[in-house]
Amino acid sequence: MKTLRFLLGDQLTPTISALRDGDKSSDVVLMAEVADETTYVRHHRKKIAFVLSAMRHFAQELEDDGWQVDYVELDADGNSGSLSGELVRAVKRHKPDRIVVTEAGEHRVVAMQAAFEDDVGVPVEIREDNRFICPRDVFEDWADGRKRFLMEDFYRLMRRRTDLLMNGDKPAGRKWNFDKENRKPAEADLFMPEPDAFEPDQTTRDVLELVEERFPDGFGDLKPFRFAVTRKDAEAARDTFLSEALPRFGDYQDAMLQGQAFLYHSVLSPYINAGLLDPLDLCRRAETEWREERAPLNCVEGFIRQIIGWREYVRGIYFLEGADYTGRNSLGAKRDLPWFYWSGETDMACIRAVVEQTREHAYAHHIQRLMITGNFALLAGVDPVQVHEWYLAVYADAYEWVEVPNTIGMALFADGGLLATKPYAASGAYINRMSDYCGECRYKVSKRTSEDACPFNSLYWDFIARHEETLAENPRVRFPVQNWRKMPEEKQKALRERARAFLDGLE
Repeated sequence: MKTLRFLLGDQLTPTISALRDGDKSSDVVLMAEVADETTYVRHHRKKIAFVLSAMRHFAQELEDDGWQVDYVELDADGNSGSLSGELVRAVKRHKPDRIVVTEAGEHRVVAMQAAFEDDVGVPVEIREDNRFICPRDVFEDWADGRKRFLMEDFYRLMRRRTDLLMNGDKPAGRKWNFDKENRKPAEADLFMPEPDAFEPDQTTRDVLELVEERFPDGFGDLKPFRFAVTRKDAEAARDTFLSEALPRFGDYQDAMLQGQAFLYHSVLSPYINAGLLDPLDLCRRAETEWREERAPLNCVEGFIRQIIGWREYVRGIYFLEGADYTGRNSLGAKRDLPWFYWSGETDMACIRAVVEQTREHAYAHHIQRLMITGNFALLAGVDPVQVHEWYLAVYADAYEWVEVPNTIGMALFADGGLLATKPYAASGAYINRMSDYCGECRYKVSKRTSEDACPFNSLYWDFIARHEETLAENPRVRFPVQNWRKMPEEKQKALRERARAFLDGLE
């Protein structure tokens, strides 16, 4: 039986389910660069270049391993511009008896895959993505009957399933979670490690030229390009993180510094999400660093929690809640996304720093996303769909399964508290405590209602006031609501007027 095995651009793993039981002598692997996937949101040009170059290198990896690969480049003659169109063309070329695919990570593409059989008239088998540590049915069993889907509960399940950082049936260090030890602000350090940067080879240079020609006005800096695009280089980046940055990752994972895009973060998520690194293998290697006494437990636990806890959890939520999850808007947010999310042209030093970093690197770490750009969008009442589309577009590691729950549930509380136990709303005091952004800002973090007051301060209290009744029912934000209610009326009025004046200036 001749099989056509169709791989997507984020399925760059030799052991992926679509390649299981393959016959290299007769089967064909189809990979296709298509215009629809580069333009359905305004993708960062580095993200496009990373995916296309990684795809081309993976195709070569498969050929070197003996597979027959039918690879369609973006600028190839006759390119249909869509995944289904390229599948139709490939079926005409190869006349397979069946088609095998691994389930996509976006509801949009899952729907395309469900229609493939009707499109081509050939049987299509859709297999579960075996690169995730928690199968979907296991997550559904865990979620069944629960009113709240607490990540911490799920994380403990995953620790037991993987036996990571366990001593028998007890957690290593007698605690499941060392998050309270991982909230230290950082200071500039001449010896702060840098993630590995890789010189583009000829394949990558060809892709960079293609992206420059096709997307001359696209978002983001295309060069310098530093991403790993091969498995070998991604593994080298992994090893550098484990030896040089992991020992201090936990302490400073929430810190933010001007001009320091990476601090002690791994910057491995693009490689994990595209399939160049195995997440469980990465966690086991991190655990070894602790067991061999090369990294402290709080750092290793914090890193592992992000992968087997948070990463697996948000993927489970994405598929459990279905395609309509993206459109949820429990707080009724309607404001348009401010243009400075694209341009960086704002006097708010924190927003400017994160957007400029995003433009340069297609990267910002989780606290920059949650507590700077996400926090502002939450406080200002920005339309969740517009915020979601921005996050999906601008980061090299962003795919819907991971980005949507982080945006809709975590950053914007637009799912009404299904995912997060409270809105992650904060005033300028938090930003000042965890970063050095405020020191050079035109606005004064110590002020609340004057023209030069930090906008986050008045916006925070305006957010509390707008959603007072809803928030009063949440025990984790009861005290801010009580503090608001105790404020003198004239102070409340001044805060809301300042917030309104600032928001009106965005329009």
